[in-house]
Parts: sequence; structure tokens; C-alpha cells
Amino acid sequence: MTRSTTFKATIFAGLLAAFATSAQAADLTVGANIGNVPWEFEDASGKVTGFEVDLVNEIAKRLGKTVEFVNTPFNGLFPAVQSGRINMAVSSITITEKRLESVSFAQPYYDSDQSLTVTAASGIMGLKDMGEKVVGVDTGSTGDMWADANKAEYKLGEIRRFEGLQPAMLDLVAGRVDGYISDIPALLYYVKDKPELKVVERIPTGEKYSIMFNKDDPLATEVNAVITTLKQEGFIAQLHETWFGAKAEDTTSTVTVLDMPKGK
Repeated sequence: MTRSTTFKATIFAGLLAAFATSAQAADLTVGANIGNVPWEFEDASGKVTGFEVDLVNEIAKRLGKTVEFVNTPFNGLFPAVQSGRINMAVSSITITEKRLESVSFAQPYYDSDQSLTVTAASGIMGLKDMGEKVVGVDTGSTGDMWADANKAEYKLGEIRRFEGLQPAMLDLVAGRVDGYISDIPALLYYVKDKPELKVVERIPTGEKYSIMFNKDDPLATEVNAVITTLKQEGFIAQLHETWFGAKAEDTTSTVTVLDMPKGK
């Protein structure tokens, strides 16, 4: 075998090995809107981390599978699971009756509400001060749906849509939007070391977060069973303490084993 042939054979072997590694990493392909602090985001080293990242990694471990996270805009998660491009999706996704018509969810693991975040210098104290103001939301999120449904009641001005928290925060700080409506746990976590920003109002919506799958995918039932075990073992409650610095209440879906949600 000539040196040239040997070199080509080495390259080919390397490509095969890389392909095998990639294939193995794709046992479970999980869509996530990376940048959704503290659920899924990149740490200082560039590693993807967060509450839901830890949860999905543990679920995959219990199923004997490996995980590949695919960075996907929130609104793109729905067609991605429905088309089979990803096996499941996370990003503090709220279970709704409308969504259950076209996708499936495992049992929830977090109870939440929406919230209004503003700059401390704005003087805005709550939704009552948002008349004719520009409000930012995440495209396709429950915050988006809430703002659209309540625009007339609160006399909201323009609704400006973003692909995740980071670009919305940049526009908020720059004064291009006056307030940002999104999930309260993410915002409380985000502003805790940023005195220039304030969460000024909780918007009760009774939301519950879960992992999303294509409609009637058997994987949803498998994952649901693992979530039951992780709740019984206290694993998810410990994640709550790790990421939010507080104990989860026993009455919440972080601790309580629940049925898989079914649409009407």
C-alpha cells in the first residue's frame, strides 16, 4: 500500500468514526431554544446547561440513550417534533389544550405564571402603566398569546416578537421596548443580579411545563414513566433547589406524580 493510499485510508477511517459518533449522539435528538435561562443556555465555557438540560440528560441515562441538543427557535420546536426532525422538545413549554390537539406531552414538572419585566428607570409599576407602550414577547409563546388576548384590556401598544430572552432584554435595556412579558421563573433568575431591571408584576396563568413530543409518539409514555420515578426519588425536587435556590412545594408538579395530559 502506497503512502497516499495509507493516508486516504486513514482519513476514510476517521470519517467513519466521526459518523458513528454522530449517529450515537443522535439516539435522542432534543430541540431547545438555547438562551432560555435557566432552563437551557450556554455557560461561560460554551457548554449547554440548565434545569431542563439536566433533566433530559438524566432521563436519557435512565433509558440507556445518548442525547444531542439542537438549538431551535421556540416557534420552530412545534413543526420540528411534528415532522420528526427532533424526537422531543424542551424550552419551558406550557401544556395547553390547543397544543394537545397536535402534539403530546409527558406529565408536567414545573408550575409557572407569566410576568412583566421593565427597566428600573422606566417608572412602570405594572400592567396598568403599559397603555400605548411597546411590549416584547417570545414568538409563539404563552406570553405572546396572553399579550394578544389582553391587548385591548390593558391598551397595550405594539407587540414586538423575539426569538428568546436575550434579544428581548437587549431591546428592553436599549429602550426599544417598554416591557417584556414572559415566564416568571426565567425572568426572576435573569434579573437577580441586574438592578437595572425589575420584574414588576406576576401574571397568573396556571401554566405547567413539560417535554413535548409528536402526537401519540410512544416515546412520550416511556419518558413519562421515567419522570414518575425521578419525582419519587426526589431528583426533580433537587434540580429545583439547585437552579432556583428554594425548595419546591409538595403541592406542585415538581414533586407530585401526575397523569400524562390528554386533550379533549
